[in-house]
Amino acid sequence: MHAWLIYSFNMLAAIEKIIRIRQVSKKWRTIKPKFLIVLTIIFCFERFISLRSSLLTAIEKPISMLRLFRNLFLAAGFVLLAGFTPLNQTARFNITPGTLPIISTAYFIIPNGFTSFGETLSNKYEEWNLSNRDISKELFDYAVKGYEYLAAKNALHNTDIISIADLSKPSTQKRLYVINVKTGEVLFQTLVAHGRNSGQEYATNFSNSASSFESSLGFYITTNTYVGKHGYSLRLNGCEKGINDNACKRAIVVHGANYVSESFIHQNGLLGRSLGCPAIPVELSKKIINVIKNGSCFFVYSPSKKYLAQSDILNN
Repeated sequence: MHAWLIYSFNMLAAIEKIIRIRQVSKKWRTIKPKFLIVLTIIFCFERFISLRSSLLTAIEKPISMLRLFRNLFLAAGFVLLAGFTPLNQTARFNITPGTLPIISTAYFIIPNGFTSFGETLSNKYEEWNLSNRDISKELFDYAVKGYEYLAAKNALHNTDIISIADLSKPSTQKRLYVINVKTGEVLFQTLVAHGRNSGQEYATNFSNSASSFESSLGFYITTNTYVGKHGYSLRLNGCEKGINDNACKRAIVVHGANYVSESFIHQNGLLGRSLGCPAIPVELSKKIINVIKNGSCFFVYSPSKKYLAQSDILNN
């Protein structure tokens, strides 16, 4: 019985590990203790009957039925856990400082070669020659700080990737960087659009409001993909309250767009602009989305004094 109890608790912990980037519902937190109590009673009763089975062979069939019931009950418990946790594609969750669920720090797997995120990744700037990619040390340090914060909260499922949209640069430059933090390789460096009301060639205005058609700065976590009017797209969840936490309501997503191309720049003198989404080249959209989807850190940056002062993540 002791072994079965340990097995059951380990199974529950394993499932909670799988759902660590979601907020476990209050309903499950209420039912979980009751579920464990009932499961323990079943195990005890089964063990009691099993001890008597050597004397009363006639109850062999009831024992088998009891074991079947125990297995079904255990399976039902796991189904309940999945059902009470918003894992479906339409689930939306806001992650703000101090509200992230932390199940166990043991669930956070550090990439090979690192012992502590903030310290070692910052030190990798020179080793990875990121200055040659026109990534400033200040920008990289900001991105690492947010990445470290989200990772420490177990909010990142895809811990291999940091994406940085550097809106301090003009739209005519390749200012989206997708970096593998295990190897230091810049997997993609390409064009990315800003919102049409954020500015022309440079993005200078930012908003968290619906229908503003402006970009929102700050840290996001990539979620699930879908196929919509812009084709294969990727939803973003804004992690900073009052700065980008309306991203889901505003339908701010990563998607491909024909106006994000060198030919468009050549014809118009600047990149096309979106309704607030970080739109990327059509020919690269699927490749980029497949690399960064499902819980990676996505950072939209501009040296806005207002943002730098208000960001709880950067000022934590």
